[in-house]
Amino acid sequence: MDLLIPHTGTVIWMLFSFLVVFFILKKFAWKPLLQALKQREESIAKALQSAEVAKREMEKLEADNEKILSKARQERDKILAEARDLKDSITARAKEQAKTEADKIIEDARGLIRAERDVAMKEIKEYAALLSVRMTEKLLKEKLASEKEQKDLIDRMLRDTKMN
Repeated sequence: MDLLIPHTGTVIWMLFSFLVVFFILKKFAWKPLLQALKQREESIAKALQSAEVAKREMEKLEADNEKILSKARQERDKILAEARDLKDSITARAKEQAKTEADKIIEDARGLIRAERDVAMKEIKEYAALLSVRMTEKLLKEKLASEKEQKDLIDRMLRDTKMN
């Protein structure tokens, strides 16, 4: 039982040692420990505030990024639509211009064909007239070999001319 109950002297020395250590710790260690804990608590609070601010900033940046992406998509769609419209416009203009040029070429070709036809008709008429004159000349030479037949023919033509 001696082991379980300490002696009075030992208790006094233990109490004295405890009080000395307690006062030394209170004088030199307690304030720095409390100050260190307070600084640590403040740094943790600042870190939490910074984290909260950073989180809000990230949310704001994400919202801004979404707006920018949305705006970029709209701008892209607008540019694509304008490009399609421009392509359609250029294609339509090119088709119209090609049609106009084709119509002009066709009209020019028709004019050339008419002119060639008129020239050919004129040549055919001239050739037909020349053939008629030659054939008439040959016929008259054969038929009007005598002088009397020539005079009868001239008189008949004069009479026909006077009547008309």
